[in-house]
Amino acid sequence: MDPVRYYLALILMVLLPPMILFWIVIHPLIHFWRRLGPNRTYLLVGTPIVILMVPIFQQRNQLLSVEFGTSNWLLALGVLCLIAASRMRQLQHRHMSNRVLIGLPELAPQRYPVRLVTSGPYARVCNPRYVELALSIFAFCLVANYLTPYLVCALWVAAIYFIVLLEERELLERFGEEYETYRHQVPRFIPRFKRPT
Repeated sequence: MDPVRYYLALILMVLLPPMILFWIVIHPLIHFWRRLGPNRTYLLVGTPIVILMVPIFQQRNQLLSVEFGTSNWLLALGVLCLIAASRMRQLQHRHMSNRVLIGLPELAPQRYPVRLVTSGPYARVCNPRYVELALSIFAFCLVANYLTPYLVCALWVAAIYFIVLLEERELLERFGEEYETYRHQVPRFIPRFKRPT
């Protein structure tokens, strides 16, 4: 067993389910969490989610019992996905601060006011952060080449769609007509490479 692939699979398996659970808990109850503020919210939601990682880790031998070995073709595809994800991350960083990426304006909109970003990669796709994360996760799954990370990746993609629907509701509430127009002009996930006519 290749230890690099094994530990990569282990990291994906332990981190991804709790990470997605965090936002599934936050978004439907956003008004409640806003009253508590970011610090208390991250503590109250984050602590049990971190604790959830322990039983996942304890079941690692069973969960990582199916592996498919090293594949040069999958490694090459994984590297290409990582290059694309890295480029998307660079482009996003020019238009979106880390505060926004970790959700501070969602949890405390008065304290961290932001404008709706519609330039850069956001002119081509509404959710470049999720596209970038999906590419990165898929790339790491290809490199690890274990069954469980592939299943977790599929679950993660399905959950992201649900989270985006919740986020759209919040963005519509915060930005109104401006966001409504934007989301009808720009695709959710598949980047548009042609300029609108």
